[in-house]
Amino acid sequence: MTLATDKLIEPAPFRGVGLPASKHGMLEIRNTSKRYGETVALADASIAFRAGTIHTILGENGSGKSTMVKLLSGIVQPDSGTILLQGRPFSGSNPSAFQAQGFATVFQEVLIAPDRSVTDNILLGLDGLLRRTVPRNKRRDRAAAALKRFAVTDVPLDTQAGRLPLAAQQLVVLARAVVRNPKILVLDEVTAALDFADRESVFSLMRTLAGEGCLILFITHRMDEVMSLSDRISILRGGSVVRTEERGASTPAELLKAMAPRTAAELAHG
Repeated sequence: MTLATDKLIEPAPFRGVGLPASKHGMLEIRNTSKRYGETVALADASIAFRAGTIHTILGENGSGKSTMVKLLSGIVQPDSGTILLQGRPFSGSNPSAFQAQGFATVFQEVLIAPDRSVTDNILLGLDGLLRRTVPRNKRRDRAAAALKRFAVTDVPLDTQAGRLPLAAQQLVVLARAVVRNPKILVLDEVTAALDFADRESVFSLMRTLAGEGCLILFITHRMDEVMSLSDRISILRGGSVVRTEERGASTPAELLKAMAPRTAAELAHG
């Protein structure tokens, strides 16, 4: 795996660092394991996540990042271990249960309903079976407000989402998460398809949400993003949590060595 090392954007100030853990134990996975047949995806993984922080999950392909995202979205269930919310065990069995607790996830795959409008896509899942959560006459305004929080690119609300370029579709999916006003926002490699302006605006939104007390779990392979945005960093390798530390505790080279010792050695020797 090769980590991008573009010019670093201005580092964000630390949020929540150094304060008592009891005030920031918003989410915790404790001794969590998941297997798929003979494949160990997560092995006794434990991480405590603090409210009001951007917590980056760093690791090679196959390290367990995707499985962790799925566990914290209700898509799969752990074989063992505990998920804690505000210090209490939480056993949500499906995505709806996690969403009801304030989770919102933007996956690496761009998931849209291609034949429905941008507005419908942004509000997808908010309406119940028997009634609309958002009144019909306020739907466009609600969708527009969500996009306005971060999107630089203009995204026409009445266009079918499937007709949009991939980058614009990603903005729609991000707006779908933002419109829920999440307490915990999981972002899995969400910036890869975005142009520079939208990418920087998404980073600004992440900082704003963290400042408002939202916990953001951020999965990225770009080292400039890791070093500039993270308050805390957890490193996964082979399904295990190697360590969790504050931003600045390690250099980019040290982080690479922790997540991929062989790759780091190969780079060091040309």
